[in-house]
Amino acid sequence: MKKIMIIILTLTTLSACKDQKKGKETAKPEIVKVNDDDIEKAIIYEANIRQYSKEGTFNEFTKDIPHLKDLGVKILWIMPVHPISETKRKATGNKFTSEIEDENERKKYLGSYYSISDYRGVNPDFGTKEDLRNLIKVAHEHGLWVILDWVPNHTGWDHHWIKEHPDFYTKNRDGEITDPLDDNGNPVGWQDVADLNYNNPEMRKAMIADMKYWINEENIDGFRCDVAGSVPTDFWEEAIPQLRVEKDIFLLAEAWEPALLKGGTLFDMCYGWDQHHMMVAIAKGEKNVLDWDNLINDLDNRYEHDDIIMQFTANHDENSWNGTVKELFGDADKVMAVLSYLTPGMPLIYSGQEFDLNHRLKFFEKDQIPKEKGDYYKLYSDLKELKLNNDALNGGKNTASYERLNTSNNENILAFKRAKNEDEVVFIANLSNQEQNFKIDFEGTYKIFNNGQKMPLNKGMAMSMKPWAYMILEK
Repeated sequence: MKKIMIIILTLTTLSACKDQKKGKETAKPEIVKVNDDDIEKAIIYEANIRQYSKEGTFNEFTKDIPHLKDLGVKILWIMPVHPISETKRKATGNKFTSEIEDENERKKYLGSYYSISDYRGVNPDFGTKEDLRNLIKVAHEHGLWVILDWVPNHTGWDHHWIKEHPDFYTKNRDGEITDPLDDNGNPVGWQDVADLNYNNPEMRKAMIADMKYWINEENIDGFRCDVAGSVPTDFWEEAIPQLRVEKDIFLLAEAWEPALLKGGTLFDMCYGWDQHHMMVAIAKGEKNVLDWDNLINDLDNRYEHDDIIMQFTANHDENSWNGTVKELFGDADKVMAVLSYLTPGMPLIYSGQEFDLNHRLKFFEKDQIPKEKGDYYKLYSDLKELKLNNDALNGGKNTASYERLNTSNNENILAFKRAKNEDEVVFIANLSNQEQNFKIDFEGTYKIFNNGQKMPLNKGMAMSMKPWAYMILEK
């Protein structure tokens, strides 16, 4: 009996060890949840899957997620992943592909990402849904959140709602479904999509159900909502509480309207269009630092303290339609990139910016970003260290303070202090194309960021800065 008991005990022990080993192999990695603390230091990256690699696939992008983590990226915003409508598919030059007779020429044009034929489907050009699931899994394993670009204002003309639920769409006097129109009933230029009718409660339910699908079935962490301000605010008031019941999510509105962020219950973040346009105007010599000051004061009155503004020098629209960073900012490109990190809010990196992207990516055709590390990779790596390790650059719902510092040349010299807890960062920059001499009206003992050299500041101290030069100081 004793021998039998020993054998049983041995077998039980071996079985337990086997189960433990099996459990270890199948254990899922811990997924970092969306939370306010991480948002304070977050950097967001806009992923253009089509143009990110030669292959233009989810799998090729997934390989580079570790390098994005090295740049401090916390939030991956992936441009629309859905199938693109064939009907009224757009080509370069404001043409439809149906107007192109040559078949090989016609195949070059892949259509707009924002002309969706199936909200729950995946564009086969990018890969399979399983490939996307793997991308999300790898991002989560590296502690990144994934938000999908959602297009709620319109669908492509191939969407099944067109035939199954024509009442989901806006119609003209003749009862025909229309493309999006302005307030005067004129087309806005998006003829490749059909405008959705938000007066229909059933359409609203269907939209919310499709958004819930991606949260519950595909484990995404939120949405960037295209032209969110063109969708009635009361839809967001209806939809967002339902979405947040499913999971803690992060929501970015392609909009500026404060009502979309009001009370901290709707969107978390909006676009810093005003700051972007002001930076472009300053770089072109059309505005100066006093105009920047007026804008900051206006924004302080316009938004609530816990509203987050996304700061950027490029995104897919700016790059493809308005110009590259060099075209928009010229020699001011680096200082404006730094300003986008240091001003209150969350900085954005668009696909290719980390690799010194200097051409306009094609919108309707296959293109490719560069993949060689240059000046910007080093700059973003340095700024990441500052952003992650210094509370004075917190830019979330409990943002660090912003204090304008006076100089004798406030028209051309931007100087401000960010502070939170025991941390302080001072930014001084010459935002003009001429060398500037000035005296400062503040004091403190700091070290120069990235070299550790001490930099005492005294009131009345004289300084000189070359065009577009800047200095970052840490307490």
